[in-house]
Amino acid sequence: ERNILLKLYVYGMLVSLPTIFFEKVLISFDNFSFFISGLYRALVVAGYTEEFFKRFVIISLAYKKIEYNKKFTGIVYAVITALGFATMENFLYVAFNYQSYQIGITRTIISVTGHILFAVTMGYYLSLAKFSLSKGKREYYFILSLITPIILHGIFDFIIYVEAYVLLPVFIIFLIILYIFNIRKLQYFFRKEQEKNKLEV
Repeated sequence: ERNILLKLYVYGMLVSLPTIFFEKVLISFDNFSFFISGLYRALVVAGYTEEFFKRFVIISLAYKKIEYNKKFTGIVYAVITALGFATMENFLYVAFNYQSYQIGITRTIISVTGHILFAVTMGYYLSLAKFSLSKGKREYYFILSLITPIILHGIFDFIIYVEAYVLLPVFIIFLIILYIFNIRKLQYFFRKEQEKNKLEV
């Protein structure tokens, strides 16, 4: 278990490198108006690219492992991967002077919070996909494990891009509520699973 967590954290850091490369490529196609540009950068450049690569790490390293035997584990794996990603991402932004040290601290607080909350949602749907008995539901939840974090990430970044900071506290509260909801749902599923195991014994 510890080895998997360490791998997820390290690969979460490493995958930020190709992510930044692809983001720069996608940004080169941004010739849109201010509003459309904000949506494009938030949903496609940042949202899709970052969530795709973080999810790719989890699926490649942990999704089919026997250690992934509880629904709550998906959230743990996703959060650890996101922390690794956010660590390297913020280091690179400061190290290569994309932002000042002072802005880096602010960005770290905001972006790490966002990455963790998006990860909770990703891990939640990955667990629903992994443990679902229905093929249709498995595919449905598997898709949601990518689409939902992308949308949340996109909204989060769009608020920052258009500098509508008055909306940011409201959205963070929404993400925290979503976090609590997802955790409680997984705890409920975990309890039901324990009760089922007791009955079988």
